[in-house]
Amino acid sequence: MATLLLTKEQVRGLIRVPDVIAAVEDAFRAFSGGEVVQPPYMGLHMSEPRAEIDFKACYHAETERVSLKASSGGFRDNPGRYSLPNGMGTVLLFDGSNGALLCAMDGSLLTGFRTGAAGAVSVRAMAREDARVLAMIGTGNQARMQIRAIREVIGIDRIHAWGRSPAGLAAFKTDIEAEFGLPVIAAGSAQEAVAEADIVVTTTRASGIVLQAGWLRPGTHVVAIGADQKGKQELSPEIFHTARIVADSRTQCREKGEVQHAIRAGLVADVHAEIGEVLLGRAPGRETRDQITIFDSTGMAIQDTTTAALILRLAQERGIGTPFDFLAPET
Repeated sequence: MATLLLTKEQVRGLIRVPDVIAAVEDAFRAFSGGEVVQPPYMGLHMSEPRAEIDFKACYHAETERVSLKASSGGFRDNPGRYSLPNGMGTVLLFDGSNGALLCAMDGSLLTGFRTGAAGAVSVRAMAREDARVLAMIGTGNQARMQIRAIREVIGIDRIHAWGRSPAGLAAFKTDIEAEFGLPVIAAGSAQEAVAEADIVVTTTRASGIVLQAGWLRPGTHVVAIGADQKGKQELSPEIFHTARIVADSRTQCREKGEVQHAIRAGLVADVHAEIGEVLLGRAPGRETRDQITIFDSTGMAIQDTTTAALILRLAQERGIGTPFDFLAPET
């Protein structure tokens, strides 16, 4: 059985936002529906300060697919010293029925797209139907991915944005207005950015609180992306006190998500539901028009599994990729 190798550019040519949104919805339903074996992910910290490599694995019983993803980040010297990005990703996709390696593919684009898609899934399931004004707190690559995905599920009238770097904020405004033709209002503070927002997306490095209680309008939906490890934080715990809290994974978010701080402070007992439960109709997303809703997104391996399976299927249908055989007999 041949294994397919897919480069970053080949993945780029195959991946499409609407397809990934559908794959991520499938992932959330499968996880909350009990179709997934997903052990806690493992993080290894390197000798270089702030550099790490994380490993996420998952088995999807319905499709008999297993994924293993390695994601690196924080290698600040890579561009100058090795001509490499400071973060990379690789996904291995296996056949769960026989253990064979089906595909090795670049995982950096996959991760960005599936994380953006998760935010869009939550917006469609939890934001008010008339939500049109977006606020972005953080202006890096994932902020761009969130906009690419969210615009597939709602009509965006305008975007208010704030980031710690004035240069990064200016570049974000230029890029988004050029790519999507959407007006971007550069805010002088995070509080100013969220003042008129229906949807707030936080995509910072989660190295400190950027969103305070009392800043949000009634009925705002918050997509919290940055916190995915113990100690990381973007939101003041007080925001959670009266909000509807929906997580990608209860277990993972209690330990590594944004809600960990509110639970530790005694402001909430637990998350109210998983997004998969909302999609399956087992729990409500938004209960009232004026309710503040929060989607705590830590990222799950099942999202990698369903997205990688999608990419592999498209590659096979279009004859894209380089096959090789680990098990070829010796000559």
